[in-house]
Order: sequence, then C-alpha cells, then structure tokens
Amino acid sequence: MYIYLYLNIFTILFPFLLSFDKRVQFYKTWKYLFPAMFINALFFIIWDAIFTHHGVWGFNDKYLVGIYLYNLPLEEVLFFITVPYACVFIYECLNVYVKEDYLQAGSLVASIILAIFIILVGLLHLRQLYTSVTFLLLPVIMLVHYRLFRDKLLGRFYLAYLVHLIPFLLVNGVLTALPVVWYDNGHNLGIRLTTIPIEDTMYSMTMLLITITAYEYFRRHPKQNLPATNFV
Repeated sequence: MYIYLYLNIFTILFPFLLSFDKRVQFYKTWKYLFPAMFINALFFIIWDAIFTHHGVWGFNDKYLVGIYLYNLPLEEVLFFITVPYACVFIYECLNVYVKEDYLQAGSLVASIILAIFIILVGLLHLRQLYTSVTFLLLPVIMLVHYRLFRDKLLGRFYLAYLVHLIPFLLVNGVLTALPVVWYDNGHNLGIRLTTIPIEDTMYSMTMLLITITAYEYFRRHPKQNLPATNFV
C-alpha cells in the first residue's frame, strides 16, 4: 500500500480546500508562501538526502510508489511541500480566529531557555548526527528569526507549533510505527514519543520556523518575492 503518498494527500487536502475560506482567504498569501516553501524544501531535501546517504534514516519500499529523486522517495519530497503548506495554514487560521496573542509575553524567555537547553544537548551528543545537527541548527534559525522580527511573531509561532503537534503526532506516528521511515538509533538519543524520535519535534519546529520566517519576510518585503510566483 502507498501509505506515505496517502498521508501526504491527507495532510494537504483539507488545508488546500479551506484555503478559499472567506475569513482566512489563505489563497491570497500564496505569492508569499510558495517562495518560502521553496527555500524550506530546498534546504530540507538536501539535508534529508545527506542523512539518507549516511544511514541516519531510511525508507521502507513496501509503503512507497517506487519513484525516487536521487535517494529520496517521491513521497519524502512531497512531505516538504504538504507539511509546510498545512502548517502555515494552521498559523494563518489561528491569526484570524484567535485574536489574543496569549503566548507573546513569555515567548522570548521561552526561546532563550529552549535554545540554551538544546545547544547543551547537541554539544553533548555530537556523534549522534540527528540530535546534534537538529539541536544546534534550530538556535541558529531562532537567531535569524529574532534578527528579522525581534519577538513580535514568537507568540503566534509557538501557538501554531503547539497546535500543529496534534496532526504531527498522528502523521509521524503512522510513519514511524509501520515503519514507513526507520531511524538508526546510533544517531539519535533513543528517546521516543510512542514510536517518534524526540528529535522529530525539534526537526518539525525548525521546518516550521524557517517557512514562517521566510513567509513573513516576503509578506513584508513583497518586491523581494521570487519572480516565478508573481502570477499568483
């Protein structure tokens, strides 16, 4: 069964159909979203291909359609399109329907504490590639985000991140339980949320933060948007 392909379709189907909701009107943000997704996808596909090559993780052919881009199955490439789209959709819906920025007050302190903690964990586990790369990369992205926006968007980002954990646990739970995706525990902490490596939570945060940072940057600097998206 093509489980991974079905999960990709499930992930993007409702966010896409609801993109034309009269209040959210998410389709109007596509000209900012698509270049942000492109940047994120390019970065993560390269990272993913390198880690796959080194056996940090891999894929079970039993659940794939069998089409590959270098060493990555088609579904894995689609993952970096469907998931960021769905996550930014969640972010925009929360911006529209939840007017109060409940997490803003403590967002900067939370970011500093999180950054210090994951830097320490990353430095203590340099030989575990998934742990060290993910935990040391996220603070860099956090710093870039802060450099561009200070703490103006952090509360909204963390709210979207917390809400996204619900579908994240469902989708990643299926991927890791079957498993569609397998992990070499020599490259992670060996700590799992059911069947999901704990590193996946920070990996997902990194992906969401890169996409939202680029998305908000393009929205505030429309002239620097990618020409290929100007038709949207």
